[in-house]
Amino acid sequence: MKIGVLYSRKRVEEKLITAELDERGVDYDRLDPRAVRFELDGTGPEPVSGHGGYDAFLVRCLSHTTAYYITRWLQGLGIPTVSPHRTISVCGDKMLTSAALQEAGLPMPRTAVAFTPKAGLEAIEAMGYPVVLKPLFGSWGRLLARVNDRDAAEALLEHKSTLGGYLHSVAYIQEYIEKPGRDIRVMVAGDQVVYAIYRQSDHWITNTALGGKPLPCPQSDELVAMSVAAARAVGGGIVAVDLLETMDGALLVNEVNHTPEFHGARQATDVNIAGRIVDYVLQVAEQGSVA
Repeated sequence: MKIGVLYSRKRVEEKLITAELDERGVDYDRLDPRAVRFELDGTGPEPVSGHGGYDAFLVRCLSHTTAYYITRWLQGLGIPTVSPHRTISVCGDKMLTSAALQEAGLPMPRTAVAFTPKAGLEAIEAMGYPVVLKPLFGSWGRLLARVNDRDAAEALLEHKSTLGGYLHSVAYIQEYIEKPGRDIRVMVAGDQVVYAIYRQSDHWITNTALGGKPLPCPQSDELVAMSVAAARAVGGGIVAVDLLETMDGALLVNEVNHTPEFHGARQATDVNIAGRIVDYVLQVAEQGSVA
């Protein structure tokens, strides 16, 4: 069995994963996606710049675009990837994520999408202030805005329109959910929850990248079922599901993220997260497909 691990920068997560592979004696190659080249006529190099014989790939690319195209190419070669191309493509676009969650019947914040500032303002006012304006693409809590009134809505929508480009041209709008100073991050591998943590913060954005404090979170039956269902809805693999608690205790699926970081979660759980990731990748390699 041979595993390919795709990453450009060796962060804490990649160090832990490769250390786990080394400890188990797994045959693997580290492959830098910046050096990847491929041809689509079937006569080009082996799967990655001359390397072949892989049973599965673990995709840890920083760039969503890179992961999107590499996983599609590997899918065509019949090599399973963690996570698979469908998951990468759906989770990389918040509108596609929301559509998949809605189709799966999962509870989520009220969400609207608009393509002009006028339509965006109408959607916001129909939803009622405050709302959260998000970019379709992005992570680490970047470019989120809580919109409290019409003046702010008009200014932000005008800025997005003037900035232009695909990233800013679509207004993705969610209702603002009052929450108890925290949200919940759940990592799912296949049909198993790896860990669940609270991310606590005095700020309304609770991402650990922006200072949210990781704390242990009990895994209720509802939390586990909702998280696994959300992972399945977007295509499976290894994902991080972000849940919101309303003030009356209801759970809502907010986002699902591919290629999740987990160094912060290690402060709040005793789970060997890298070990669970390797377990799942080896399972996919044995089965020949994402479980």
